[in-house]
Amino acid sequence: MALTKLNATRGLTGALPAVSGASLTGITTGKVLQVVNAVVNTETVVSNDTFTDTGLTASITPSATSSKILIFACCTGLGKATNNTYGKMKLLRGSTGIVENFEERLGNTGTTTANKVGGVSCTYLDSPSSTSATAYKVQIMSGNDNAYMQMGNSSSKSTMTLMEIGA
Repeated sequence: MALTKLNATRGLTGALPAVSGASLTGITTGKVLQVVNAVVNTETVVSNDTFTDTGLTASITPSATSSKILIFACCTGLGKATNNTYGKMKLLRGSTGIVENFEERLGNTGTTTANKVGGVSCTYLDSPSSTSATAYKVQIMSGNDNAYMQMGNSSSKSTMTLMEIGA
């Protein structure tokens, strides 16, 4: 092995050993085992008070039942039209809501004025306790019936990233 010397006035000299994450030992938890990413740039428009799929969805198959899934959902192009309404957003594992109303007053102005919000995000650490393919998705709804809410358009991109964390 080459000799490495540290000299405060001249910096490092000599060859440095190669470092790889694959050679780490003694770490039994917290490793990122896999990453899945999904991007959607289509518009979802809702005009009722029922949660509706936005198309932002991703699926991951955990390698162990003890694994946790770290979810990052970033939703863009959000806004309301000219009705007195607001939007709600929900994160689901399959058909089960795991973060109910992660945005509950989206675009709320208390008036009929249109309001283009931009984006909101949600981060959540889930414990699905499964080694089966597990799907996550985002839904949106209008707080008042017959009011227009939207997420996305052809120029904005909403993303979801799933990370399996070894437990």
